[in-house]
Amino acid sequence: MSERVDVPGGGDEISYRALVDAVTDYAIFRLDPQGNVVSWNPGAERIKGYRASEVIGTHFSRFHTDEDRAAGLPARVLAAAAAEGRFEGEGWRIRRDGTRFWAHVVVDPVRDEHGTLVGFAKITRDMTERRAAQDALDHARLELLQAQKMDAIGKLTGGVAHDFNNLLMAILSSLELYGRHAADGDLRPALLENAARAAERGVALTQRMLAFARKQELALQPVDVASLVATMTDLLLRTLGPAIEIRATLEPGLPAVNADPNQLELVLLNLATNARDAMPEGGVLSISAARGTAGDGNLAQHVSLRVRDDGAGMDHDTLARAVEPFFTTKGIGRGTGLGLSMVHGIVEQLGGQLVITSTPGTGTEVEVKLPLATGAPISAPVGAAPQAAAAAVPRSLNVLAVDDDALVLTNLVAMLEDLGHRVTAAGSCAEAQAAWEASPHFDLLITDYAMPRATGLQLTHALRAARADLPVILATGYAELPEGSGGTLERLTKPFAFADLEAAIERAVPPANA
Repeated sequence: MSERVDVPGGGDEISYRALVDAVTDYAIFRLDPQGNVVSWNPGAERIKGYRASEVIGTHFSRFHTDEDRAAGLPARVLAAAAAEGRFEGEGWRIRRDGTRFWAHVVVDPVRDEHGTLVGFAKITRDMTERRAAQDALDHARLELLQAQKMDAIGKLTGGVAHDFNNLLMAILSSLELYGRHAADGDLRPALLENAARAAERGVALTQRMLAFARKQELALQPVDVASLVATMTDLLLRTLGPAIEIRATLEPGLPAVNADPNQLELVLLNLATNARDAMPEGGVLSISAARGTAGDGNLAQHVSLRVRDDGAGMDHDTLARAVEPFFTTKGIGRGTGLGLSMVHGIVEQLGGQLVITSTPGTGTEVEVKLPLATGAPISAPVGAAPQAAAAAVPRSLNVLAVDDDALVLTNLVAMLEDLGHRVTAAGSCAEAQAAWEASPHFDLLITDYAMPRATGLQLTHALRAARADLPVILATGYAELPEGSGGTLERLTKPFAFADLEAAIERAVPPANA
């Protein structure tokens, strides 16, 4: 609001100046229309450090920083106050000794009885302490958030290591038993199948972790729950250990449910692992599947999959937080706090419902209600390892295979050769470029993405600069293609099987173009 004043005089002027001079917490002073100081109160002297004799007649821009003066801020402040009737803002100002302070500034235009601008009234308050306190509070909040983030990462890392150790135990023990029973032809196929299924569970867990922050696209199909449970029994027995007895009760003739079989297997594995951890001294894990009719909407008719343990159980407060991300009652390194959270997310995406009941001292039961499918269940056993592609292919490609992991590269070369292709192996982008310069007549490039010094994407750009139509397969374990890859690269998600590799080759190099 503009300030209108009459020509000062008499006792009113003396009272006004006495009031202004009594204020020491605020710098209150007047400027002429050009911005020169014409009055100066004790508060201004205390805050800015100048005596009245040092500043009256000088331009108020001396209180601004060099950066603000160079940017023309003082002139803009006066122009805004004159045009809009008021200017208010905060910023750094300079004291007489050269130090900075954080100021809250209000500038009002002063006009005479005719409305003519005769100057400006300027009030400045030192807010340095308040700003420092706010900065300290913001810093403390950031440190707290960082500590919470590191705590969550610690829990996640320890828990994922725990889950993967279970899967690796199943794989390693199966392979070791395979070697110890080399002469037992009947046992060896079952051991290899068990190792393959455990590896598939690890793949599913990794993919779920990579996609945890976004909705995952599910491959929905009719699934026979009873068959799924039956095919996972061997894996569960080896994963949970001898102290856990598994009792399965599967209602015959169950209708198929609409689900992603890989994600449903991950649900069962997570629930079984949680149940095992709730029974450190051993116990009974009960798995049942039956038809259910108590539900709404698409769950009016459903299949109920129940996993029950006779462990310690949970109290009311723990049960209420059971599906919260990163919440866990397990010790360090024994749980991510994501198991039930992921189960809850998967079940919701399937259109199902998760119901948890628990009583301290008697155990916990988790019920998964799954909607029925309209078609017949898949005929192949759920969770079976992908069948290897046919050993013979109708063509032989000249392939440049690149991966900095020697174990992965060795297996990739073996798989490609088993499919009938000729392979040149390179352990880095530099080796790949050298191989290309020696013989650029490759039909296909298969490259890892994350490698030292240069990525597979950078290698692709370099080789396609020489041959724009070079077919490329980017083999990566990342959840999403890197930015800038566009739609010109075929993606092969690690780990992959023969069928996945052959299908990717068919898409990248169709037979008609071979």
